[in-house]
Amino acid sequence: MLLTPSSISRRGFLQSLAAGAAAAAAAPRSRPNIVLILADDMGFSDIGCYGGEIRTPHLDNLARRGVRFTQFYNTARCCPTRASLLTGLHAHQTGVGHMVDNPKPFPGYTGDLSRRAVTIAEVLREAGYRTAMSGKWHITPVTESKHNWPLQRGFERYYGIIHGGASYFDPVTLTQGNDPVPPGGKDYYFTGAIAEHAANFAGEFAARGEPFFLYVAFTAPHWPLHALEADIARYRNRYRDGWDALRLERHRRMIRMGLVDPTWPLTPRDPRAPAWQDAPHKEWEAMRMAVYAAQVDRMDQGIGRILAKLRETGADKNTLVMFLSDNGGCAEEINPKWKGLHIPSRTRDGRPVRVGNTPGVMPGPEDTYQSYGIPWANASNTPFRLYKHWVHEGGIATPFIASWPGVIPANNAITHQPGHIIDVMATCVEAGRARYPTEFRGEKIIPLEGRSLMPVFEGGRRPGHSEMFWEHEGNRAIRQGKWKLVSRHPGGWELYDLEADRTELNNLAGKHPDKAAELAALYEKWAVRAGVVPWAEVQKAKL
Repeated sequence: MLLTPSSISRRGFLQSLAAGAAAAAAAPRSRPNIVLILADDMGFSDIGCYGGEIRTPHLDNLARRGVRFTQFYNTARCCPTRASLLTGLHAHQTGVGHMVDNPKPFPGYTGDLSRRAVTIAEVLREAGYRTAMSGKWHITPVTESKHNWPLQRGFERYYGIIHGGASYFDPVTLTQGNDPVPPGGKDYYFTGAIAEHAANFAGEFAARGEPFFLYVAFTAPHWPLHALEADIARYRNRYRDGWDALRLERHRRMIRMGLVDPTWPLTPRDPRAPAWQDAPHKEWEAMRMAVYAAQVDRMDQGIGRILAKLRETGADKNTLVMFLSDNGGCAEEINPKWKGLHIPSRTRDGRPVRVGNTPGVMPGPEDTYQSYGIPWANASNTPFRLYKHWVHEGGIATPFIASWPGVIPANNAITHQPGHIIDVMATCVEAGRARYPTEFRGEKIIPLEGRSLMPVFEGGRRPGHSEMFWEHEGNRAIRQGKWKLVSRHPGGWELYDLEADRTELNNLAGKHPDKAAELAALYEKWAVRAGVVPWAEVQKAKL
């Protein structure tokens, strides 16, 4: 019989309501879908909800309905970050301590994802999840062997490129499943194709009512500066005031948003970049940033398409969405002499590709191949120092947005609790009620290094890492609480108090030598355990 106020006393009715509420609270929530979105070479301050002027309404709305991290870290470079993200291990433990196209005779530098590391897709698939990926893989060499391609590492569906950066109009190593495929028609643009396939995968799995893991790895806004004219038009005149004004504008906005402490000074302009008033080729320089912004804008449109598919299918009500970037803004200047698999010599219709950052050659079309360079990367990483490759904050600090209806309060929250990219695997394992294995396919698996972010998602504090570590190309860092010890290869150690000086302008190594020595010793101990080899030895070694 249904209990109603007329059939029981008022006290009994209230007791029944309380008991029902308690039972509902105690009932296990169904396992969420998990959508993990990765940007490529995007700086800390580029998107709207992190202080940028670039139009990113879908990411901004995701932030309003979730939480933004101000102190989340990647590993400063493409391949190592992707390996760490998917495995919950430090990059050297996975064999991808550097890049995949330059293998070395050390376990941490094979350039090929280790079989002693499991991927999020492998772990969640064992737990009953459907799995799909759309986008850039880049954690195994481009060879005839497919042993470490997505379908061999836990994904059921795949569309994207196996290699790294590539033309947005004619990407190399374009693959569907395990087979090469050509780009689409004359209007093909890779960012849109990544989003389209991701949305289709989500729709397919949602229709079956089974939990799914979807990994979306955009190449935007990694060079080359390729964008659609409709997107470029939105920013064509936006950057005529230059990089100095842009850095100040973003910094002020970040302070107002509560993302950075107003007592942290904005870092000086990179000494290699001229003051805007002295910059030659202003029209070309402004266009470089306009095309970069258009790439970010189109990525956000693609994210909107994926989120719309989740809403259309009703899957959005129980989907954890996480967004981050693989490293800081990229200061690489493309030289006309650059060559490689990823650089086409001609367009699809036979025109020669003009490779190199050549003033007067306006970026954007398929027949150009350029990057936005040092001054604009400096602006992308506002307010921090340095870039992709380095482990100062400009190289490793990333936006991190998480949204999960019913779990993460939809109150535009900001957390200053630190997090590391190795924490994403642990978070997926806990959210998906999966089990991280000790053995998998006959291999003994390296123990998980990351820690779940779930306590932060639920509004609490989590037991974080006592220390966090980084190494890339001899650039080294350790963070312990407020202290960060960091070096720029081949230089010595620098010590910073990140509570007072997160822009790393006041080196305290001379003032606190004991703390510097303590952290250096901890770093060396970790480096041995993680398989880090001194960079000079890595450079000299040959297979």
